[in-house]
Amino acid sequence: MRRALRTHWLLAIFLVAGLVLRVLATIAYRPAIIYTDSVQYLTNMKELRPDQLNPIGYDFVLKPLVDLGGLTGVVIVQHLAGLGIGVAIYALARRLTVYRWLAAVAAAPILLDAYQVQIEQNIMSETTFDVLLVAILWTLLGWGKPGWKRALLAGLLLGATFAVRTIGLTLIVAAVLYLVVVGSDWRHHRSRLLLRTAAALAGFAVVFGTYVGYMHSETGKWAISGSDVTILYGRTAQVADCAKLPLDAGTKLFCPEEPLGQRLGVDKYAHNRYGDPNWPPGPLPPGTTKQELAKEFSSLVIKHQPFDVAWAATKDFLKGFAPTKTTSPDDVPLERWQFQLTYPNLEDPHTAEAAETWGGQAPHVNHGPAAVLRAYQLNGGYTSGLVLGLAVLIALAAVAGVSRARQSGLRTAALLPAAAGVILLLGSAAFEFSWRYQLPGLVFFPLAGALGLRAILGKDQARPPLASYPDRTDSEALDDFRARHGEPAFAPLVVVIAAYNEAGGIGPVLANMPKTCAGLPVDVLVVVDGAEDNTAEIAVAQDAYVCVAPRNRGQGAALRLGYQLAGQGGAEYVATTDADGQYDNDELDVLLQPILEGRADFVTGSRRLGEEDADSRLRWLGVRVFAALASILTRRRLTDTSFGFRAMRTALACKVTLREPQYQSSELLLGVLASGARVVELPMTMRRRGDGTSKKGPGLVYGANYARVMTTTWLREYVLRTARFGRKVRAPGAQRPA
Repeated sequence: MRRALRTHWLLAIFLVAGLVLRVLATIAYRPAIIYTDSVQYLTNMKELRPDQLNPIGYDFVLKPLVDLGGLTGVVIVQHLAGLGIGVAIYALARRLTVYRWLAAVAAAPILLDAYQVQIEQNIMSETTFDVLLVAILWTLLGWGKPGWKRALLAGLLLGATFAVRTIGLTLIVAAVLYLVVVGSDWRHHRSRLLLRTAAALAGFAVVFGTYVGYMHSETGKWAISGSDVTILYGRTAQVADCAKLPLDAGTKLFCPEEPLGQRLGVDKYAHNRYGDPNWPPGPLPPGTTKQELAKEFSSLVIKHQPFDVAWAATKDFLKGFAPTKTTSPDDVPLERWQFQLTYPNLEDPHTAEAAETWGGQAPHVNHGPAAVLRAYQLNGGYTSGLVLGLAVLIALAAVAGVSRARQSGLRTAALLPAAAGVILLLGSAAFEFSWRYQLPGLVFFPLAGALGLRAILGKDQARPPLASYPDRTDSEALDDFRARHGEPAFAPLVVVIAAYNEAGGIGPVLANMPKTCAGLPVDVLVVVDGAEDNTAEIAVAQDAYVCVAPRNRGQGAALRLGYQLAGQGGAEYVATTDADGQYDNDELDVLLQPILEGRADFVTGSRRLGEEDADSRLRWLGVRVFAALASILTRRRLTDTSFGFRAMRTALACKVTLREPQYQSSELLLGVLASGARVVELPMTMRRRGDGTSKKGPGLVYGANYARVMTTTWLREYVLRTARFGRKVRAPGAQRPA
């Protein structure tokens, strides 16, 4: 258990936070939140009438839960399902080789979004719908390219989504698209493609046909829902230009009285107008019905104003990608899906009646937890539409084969959730916009973005965290050092250089290293990180101390070994530089001076304050982006987090927690800051690499891993350690101000 928590710690944090939110919701709103649709679900549990506003699929789930635990039992199960969905998304992402941190980020919206938690507290079908969506994703993506059996199962699940929410009908388009393109069978194995596609359609047809047949047997009508005309009328009434439509006496009755430009929202026309049994006010033509005339009116609008209807739906679709959640004029009010301080919808007498009948108590709110939830929700506790839109764009870029995506094998995997989410939300917007209808995007879009980013960046090049010092490799390297030099005994200042295959550049760096600094003798310690060339021999020839690690682990591992060895050898100060000649050794005096004067415990150079000969625009941008991120996280202005020329007290370097074998500079800097040590940035020079090629890898891959290390170090050092100890503790080696 402890090992699992250590491995999946970021997901565990999100799970705990999500659990806390759900416990608060369960306590705050008793016995559950009952919306108008909730009453319709509850009253239809026994009769299962298919001609109601909502489909009957949710009632098959709702009735046994109500019988077992009442309404409170229902929402508890829904909250547990919400947590399970988050775990399922994480597990699927990991199965598809998404990096752990990125998989946890993909699961975070469903776990932490306050609107998701609120809908789970409602007696509504959304949570059941989300469970089916995740089941479909797992069925199609979880075990490689699907054969006809899994395609058949996916079709049955797609049919079930339609039975729970009618808009699930649109998902068959995304599923068929995926089944056609996955594995490129359309080029070489068309019979397989046809078989699995036919199986999915057959599975869907079984459920769809059964539902429509049941509708016909109960009502005598061939229909898929009791609300198809209601919502369709609401959408078309909003844009209908009646003066240009060929309306007869009957359909004219359905033309809104408000002029274009002053029309009400879809919800108003669908439910307040069409849903009013006394509307339209005039008598209908003989032989006609309200439903027939509304359907004819809607058909005329769609036929003669297709672009107006499409544009209205597109505008509503794009609302879901706004940076914040707001209510546009005439939309379904956002407050319906927000935590309230008083029990919602009590003006409807059916609300209290339903709570007492199926929940065993009068509806009420516990103010304390409700206030916490509302404050969280109204102050950023939701997923921004911009983030979801960015995730979609990343997924589509991967589908298009950007960067490494073409060889990743994940292009179609990214396509499925991206296409399913877009098609589902566009289908919802075609009828009516509601923030409630945007929630399935939390299932689809973060996963799509994570798969897309993984495809573009390639396989995770990050190595596993280092074990505590000394591990096996450290011990073998120390034995090598003692065999070469005996027990360590260093000058007061040791310059540590981590080197991996740097034979072409390390010689001039060592030759130009000063022998003294600020009056202190200087020793140079080269930690050779499993090199395959003669780096060690060149360092020995330059009279440097050499410690050879038998295996390549990364710069962070080599530097940690160097710090510890310097400490064992009695060095009071340690400085670091690179083996490729990018830093000016003549600036070592300037670097060490603030420590010797007692003004600092840790000094790092900054190319932004000094001079930089940048050879990459992406790296130039990355330096600034990560400096801004570190400044936000630490609440201290920083200009350069990855400058390799730095000096510090040796005791401080040995006591900071260092677990990153690569991408180590931000871990060291944030760890030092979190310890309470005094940190100074100085203007320094950074030249282009003198020899060889960078070991950092592709810029985007490096940047993603660098961001991961920075954020996880911040969580460990600033959040978790502060939570454990209550305050920052000054690290050994960090001096108090005089």
